[in-house]
Amino acid sequence: MSHIKRHFAVAAGSLILSIAIVGCTDSTTQANTAAAVEKTTNTPTSLVVYKSPTCGCCGAWIEHAEQRGIATKAVHPENLTAEKQRWGVEPQYASCHTAVSKEGYVFEGHVPVRLVEKFLNEKPEGARGLAVPGMPAGSPGMEMGDQFTPYDVLLLKEDGSSEVYAHISQQQEQY
Repeated sequence: MSHIKRHFAVAAGSLILSIAIVGCTDSTTQANTAAAVEKTTNTPTSLVVYKSPTCGCCGAWIEHAEQRGIATKAVHPENLTAEKQRWGVEPQYASCHTAVSKEGYVFEGHVPVRLVEKFLNEKPEGARGLAVPGMPAGSPGMEMGDQFTPYDVLLLKEDGSSEVYAHISQQQEQY
């Protein structure tokens, strides 16, 4: 057998073996492998943040999120109130910005990122997201030196109700 024919035979044999291996792997195995790879890949949490283009504290909250590994994309809608309504944020829970995860969970206002991550890991049943109504002094993005006002982080439920998810009584509890 000539050198070229032998090289061709080895290449053809390798191709046939590769096709046989792929053909013997069922789609369930392939899907399980893909899921396992996805679980081990450290993909960052990402949030779309709906805000006014002129709001400084919203920008500071985005910095707080990005410094803690959250990927963000700022969007400046013409009607921020309509955007809040679209995501189910009732007026009594409103703040200056609305962040939405790729799964559709809502984080209204100056929610500490550690609680965003905790929520996304737990995904409480029947929950829509978290909210910090208003703009409490000293909350992430609202830092003002030593000024701090204790506040509640509310769990927003699909039925429109809420309950306290966490109480932040000291500034260092946010981080």
